[in-house]
Amino acid sequence: MRTDTLLGLQRSPYEVIHRDELLFQVVHQSSELWLKLATAELTETAVQTDAGELSVAETLLARATLALRLITDQLDMLTRISPMDFQAMQPAFGNGSGAESPGWRQVQAASRRLGRAFDGQLAHHGVPAAKLYPVDLSDPLHRLAEAMVEWDERVSLWRVRHYQVALRVGSHPPATTPGSPTTMLAKLAGHRFFPELWQARICSPVHENGTAAP
Repeated sequence: MRTDTLLGLQRSPYEVIHRDELLFQVVHQSSELWLKLATAELTETAVQTDAGELSVAETLLARATLALRLITDQLDMLTRISPMDFQAMQPAFGNGSGAESPGWRQVQAASRRLGRAFDGQLAHHGVPAAKLYPVDLSDPLHRLAEAMVEWDERVSLWRVRHYQVALRVGSHPPATTPGSPTTMLAKLAGHRFFPELWQARICSPVHENGTAAP
């Protein structure tokens, strides 16, 4: 398991300038591990989608989605750092942003690949995205579409939580402030990897009684 190497990646007590450095490093390093796993699952999801194994793809995508939920939850640990303590230890880490995360860049690429694979399946089955809804839970194509929407939602929730933590701990001005580092975070919260699936949900036909049309 190479735990000795893993546990040696944090600064030693003799190197730190603030005791909360360990907390900060553990949260971010473990996030990169979960993102690495999410990328692996997303990549295989795309492979299985290309192969037409949509039920397998759905299962794998659920794993990636759970990884995103876990790294979102662990952001709560950062709220245990006061803004004053964060400023005190920041010189040890320098400047950086979530956009520089190698794990996040890989997740983005894998998500786009999955989108292309799913589009290929839609073309193969002759089903435009707009006709995917209302959802037929017995259809693997529809089930995978719903799993992709859930993935998109989980990414958005992670970004929103990141934004809130940046405000609370980093003492950044709110997104309405021109030039604020949080402005980009706020804008990205509305980004979708699969916008056509969200649009299809909005435009799905509805009966007069408010239920989805068959």
